[in-house]
Amino acid sequence: MRNAVAVYGGSFDPPHIAHVLAAVYALKIAGFERVLVVPVFEHAFRKRLTPFEHRVRMCERSFAGIAGVEVCTVERELPAPSLTLHTIEHLASAHPDWGLRILIGSDVLGDTAKWHAFDKISAIAPPYVVARPGYPHPSAHAALLPDVSSTRIREALASRGSLDSDALLASTLPSAVLAYIGEHGLYSS
Repeated sequence: MRNAVAVYGGSFDPPHIAHVLAAVYALKIAGFERVLVVPVFEHAFRKRLTPFEHRVRMCERSFAGIAGVEVCTVERELPAPSLTLHTIEHLASAHPDWGLRILIGSDVLGDTAKWHAFDKISAIAPPYVVARPGYPHPSAHAALLPDVSSTRIREALASRGSLDSDALLASTLPSAVLAYIGEHGLYSS
């Protein structure tokens, strides 16, 4: 019997409520036994990211207390830049009893043509697509996720103190993540 495991990779820069809700959806609605949250170590598209250890700590705070969700730092040990194919191949080899799927938002589907060997990724870990507002897709499973992105959150963090920014942050960032960001002075311009 294979354990159904969703591999949920991303920048998580910072992790927000839609990330948390997608993981919970995968566990409670889609029937996955485990969700591995895999922060990217070095982005394949060369995006500048907040240091890996900070993103890992924020993920640990975001998903704390949710049984079945585990933050996985495997990409730190794999060759850089981080490629989903390498991560999936490594996990499949290390855990042959796992039935892997990649958990992705419908907003990411438009970028998969740029991914390294997306067809091979799909063969090993077929995508489980969760709908994101504004990105309809026929294979996306309905999920009621807020219309929020890490980009918008970083913009709000850069303009903290304004009523709109503070309201967005209070409603989209787990409080432990917001506290961590403040403690470490992250995302200040």
